Amino acid sequence: MSTADDTPGTSSHGEEPRRAQLRAQVSGQGRVYQAARDQTIHHHYPPAPEPGQIVEGDIPQRPPGFQPREPLLRELAELLGGPAPDHGVQDAGGGAAVICAVAGTPGVGKTMLAASYAWACQHARWPVVAWIAAETTDQILTGLAALAERLGERRSDEDAAASARRAKDWLAATARPALLVFDNATDVNALRAWCPATGATRVVITTRNRAFARAYAPLDVEVFTSEQAEAFLRGRTRLDDPDGAAVLAHELGHLPLALAQAATVIVRLRLDYAGYLELLCGFPAGDYLTVYDGDAYPAGTAEAILLSVTQAESALPFARELLPVLAVLSPSGVPLQVLSALGDAGSEAGSAPVRLREMLADLADTSLIAFSEDGTTVSMHRLIQRVLRDRAARHGDLGTVLDQAVALLQDYAATLPDGAHTWAVRAAVEMVVDQSDALHRRVPADELPEELLILRAWCGRSLHDLAELPRTVQLFEATLADCTRVLGPDHPHTLACRTSLAYAYHAAGDLGRAIPLYEATLADCERVLGADHLHTLLSRNNLSGAYHAVGDWRRAIALLEATLPDLERALGLNHPEVLAARDNLALGYQEAGNLSVAIRLFKAALAGREHELGPDHPSTLASRTGLAGAHQAAGDLDRAIRLFEATAGDYERVLGRDHPATLTCRTCLANAYQAAGDLDQAVPLHERTLAERERLLGPDHPDTLASRAYLANACQVAGDLDRAVPLLEAALDGYERVLGADHPDTLTCRSSLAIALEAAGDLKRAMLLLKAAVSDHERVLGPDHPSTLASRSTLADAYQKVGNLGRAIPLHEATLTDRERVLGPDHPDTLVSRLYLANAYQAAGDLGRAVALYTATVGDCERVLGSDHPTTRVVRRNLVVLAAEAAHRRARWRR
Repeated sequence: MSTADDTPGTSSHGEEPRRAQLRAQVSGQGRVYQAARDQTIHHHYPPAPEPGQIVEGDIPQRPPGFQPREPLLRELAELLGGPAPDHGVQDAGGGAAVICAVAGTPGVGKTMLAASYAWACQHARWPVVAWIAAETTDQILTGLAALAERLGERRSDEDAAASARRAKDWLAATARPALLVFDNATDVNALRAWCPATGATRVVITTRNRAFARAYAPLDVEVFTSEQAEAFLRGRTRLDDPDGAAVLAHELGHLPLALAQAATVIVRLRLDYAGYLELLCGFPAGDYLTVYDGDAYPAGTAEAILLSVTQAESALPFARELLPVLAVLSPSGVPLQVLSALGDAGSEAGSAPVRLREMLADLADTSLIAFSEDGTTVSMHRLIQRVLRDRAARHGDLGTVLDQAVALLQDYAATLPDGAHTWAVRAAVEMVVDQSDALHRRVPADELPEELLILRAWCGRSLHDLAELPRTVQLFEATLADCTRVLGPDHPHTLACRTSLAYAYHAAGDLGRAIPLYEATLADCERVLGADHLHTLLSRNNLSGAYHAVGDWRRAIALLEATLPDLERALGLNHPEVLAARDNLALGYQEAGNLSVAIRLFKAALAGREHELGPDHPSTLASRTGLAGAHQAAGDLDRAIRLFEATAGDYERVLGRDHPATLTCRTCLANAYQAAGDLDQAVPLHERTLAERERLLGPDHPDTLASRAYLANACQVAGDLDRAVPLLEAALDGYERVLGADHPDTLTCRSSLAIALEAAGDLKRAMLLLKAAVSDHERVLGPDHPSTLASRSTLADAYQKVGNLGRAIPLHEATLTDRERVLGPDHPDTLVSRLYLANAYQAAGDLGRAVALYTATVGDCERVLGSDHPTTRVVRRNLVVLAAEAAHRRARWRR
């Protein structure tokens, strides 16, 4: 896909000085501690998981002065079907899964109660303890997909939804104790689909939405009791003043979050309760918040948070810049890697990570942020985030804060490798998507900054690279609406986003929406940017690919022919985009049947890539593979096999034996062996490739399914129908499940199964499948699509084989007429149709028409395909046999 220049980290608004300022301010340069701390805060890291135990997700650490809530914990355990976890693990049997909704207002400690139960399950050695942010459906999907990875249930290149289903199924089937926490759930219906219905898994949902309490076993969490609040204050501050603790607790409404802020300030400023109350009551919250009428926040909470914030900012210089940024990022947590740039400035080489941890540890001591259990993620309570965003809006700083957060994510995104599908990169991309979603929710729809829109487009392209096609389409549709509204319909970023959305439709197989959008975008690019603008030229290239996908090779070739000289003039003869377009044009000519031109173009592209990129570059190897395929299509199997063999060896040497491109080239080589009749090499090579794809990609990856179908076809040619049919049935089941019943690859596999069943003698089932295949091709791809015409030719051949020439001949004749009209009289498929029709005439005893058609066809095959092409040889052989048969009949007639 080709888009405008909108890579993360690039800005037209001079963002770099602002980023440098942010990094310098938070690097710790010149920081002064204005108040000595009264005690050392120890952060609690969990013990290492037991062997075989899986602890997944950002479970919160125990906060300073943590106040256990034993009655609530016991009640939660009872609602979940038993006593609180102890130090033994017992199989819990089957039955329905137990789900509890922990509900309450902000700041009462819902999350910490769920975390308490999770800590207990960890110490009790439960095999699985999973913590999943659940504010959005995307968070639920990616969290469950991460759990599937830890469980060994995730398949390579599988999208998050499929992996999430695997995790849910595993949790529903396990008989051993497992805990699944959905934190801060918002939508009952969205979450219901992802809760296991059976098994031993306990599910805890924390939420502000009271609808969950009506759907599941409810547990209401209220503020601390007076005794709990006073015990918390005394334990945290070490002040022996019960009356003062009681007064302060009452002033703060016994809210755990507010009490934690108060205790922190008391400790850091060495205050007593009365001194803190004086500060609290005199704090001018209305000067800090956009709207403050006393009811916007729980009693005293906004003042307590702002007191803690202002004290932290006076003592820790970097807090003034870092806290607002954390307030606009995802409340589910921000990985330290994202924040790593903040520790760069002023740090010696290699010391930045240490500086960052020191800064964050200091902030954690203020209770304004918290670490996850494993110390890799920091988070801020949603109520604290709200106060900080409200303050930034009041002072007109929210836009600047959002810009800083976007720049931080762009810097991080720029460090990720392009197109890599490793699990670590997947998780990183999903995290950036979550963070960009959080930023998107913070901004009014008409005030979205341009840099955020660029970041959202990066997220869409990255999801596409990870084969998350439904989410890619959804994100690009939303981002295009944003770009159109904020930037205008003709802005370059808007045009680039439209191209990306069309490409996403194309990749998802929705060419009915892709092509009109490509065409409209190309027209707008030509009008706004000019016919020679690079983005316009690349839009033409993308549109030609869509035309190619629907079998409209004539329009695809015409568009590329017109575009290629302009690309060459704009970029140079050997620019990678030019060479790629030349390869695409060569492929178009090959599929249009003009093999001599295709080979010439493939050779030119290969020579350019070898000169520009070197003989071992993956793009060079791809051109070599394309050239070998063109030689095979032209019937030059010896040359094709030699080239495939050499290229497969080069792929293995350069990229490794397990690289997808290596396996693809190996598949092409096996198909060439098969075309040459060398099944002794073709079948074992297909077997090895299928085994390696199953191991690397999983049994349901489209490449694995293709390998299974190729092996089945080779087995069928070898006469091993007992093996071929089950392989094709398994491949078809996978295609229908993974790609859908109407995907073109599914339709092709259905036809292949029908042919194998026919060869195996199951004529009734074969004919049913072939008739359905023709109908489905016509409905999905249209009556003139080359694949539709191929399915009709296959059905006609099947009618002929069962002796129904009354149906076979008219269908062959109609298919030949349509192929001549759609593909042209010299297309290889058209020549094959003439061969089939001549054969049908021969079978019907109409030797005159058969001889005439064979005679005309053999000359055209020699002219178009060459005298040694397999199709030419078959026509020539049939003509000789038919001539002999006709002569024999004439001789018998004379006698």
